[in-house]
Amino acid sequence: MLVFHERPDLAAILVIVAMLLDGLDGRIARALKVQSEFGKELDSLSDVVSFGVAPALIVYWTAFQHLSHQPLVWMLTAVFPACGALRLARFNAQGNVAGSFVGLPIPAAGGILATLALFGQQIKSPAFLMGCMLALSFLMVSTVRYPSFKMVRLSRRAWRWVPFALAGAVVLAVRFPGQLSRFLFVPLVLYALWGIKQNVDALAYYVFRRRRREVEDGVNREA
Repeated sequence: MLVFHERPDLAAILVIVAMLLDGLDGRIARALKVQSEFGKELDSLSDVVSFGVAPALIVYWTAFQHLSHQPLVWMLTAVFPACGALRLARFNAQGNVAGSFVGLPIPAAGGILATLALFGQQIKSPAFLMGCMLALSFLMVSTVRYPSFKMVRLSRRAWRWVPFALAGAVVLAVRFPGQLSRFLFVPLVLYALWGIKQNVDALAYYVFRRRRREVEDGVNREA
């Protein structure tokens, strides 16, 4: 509704607020001992809407609206939430792998896309935004591993400050929606790039070890 009323800055902030709440709902359910399969499926459905449909709609309305007559734009807008749904389905079936996520988590992808839309006037290139949307879609369904912060444990004393921190974040978000959204864009992008770097480093290390082993085997055969 905020996008339709030409307030994409506040719409992007609500996606960020949803990210904060998404990091708490599971912990609260476990703390209250009310976790269930129903809650798990409802959480996934909420994630698809909050971090898949909403960010895609924000980008479409702010950057692609003048291209609405082209079917490719509609297809790209639908690909992002579809890949997010596939990523969540895989997560529900497989879960975490050794404290990490397989594929870019949909909250991070949705946060990047929603805040990236605010730079539409500066970018001036729909093709660049389309490429970013496709890249984020691919990262969600890829096997690139990302660190999971769900293993971070907070003390009871720290939990007392969580409501105040959330309230302060909401106040700042409403007071400075555009500036805060652009500021949060940076760490989200760094998180996405960090996972790619880690996988490239692991691949390079594997290739180096394999090549070194082949060289050592060749030397041993000659000896």
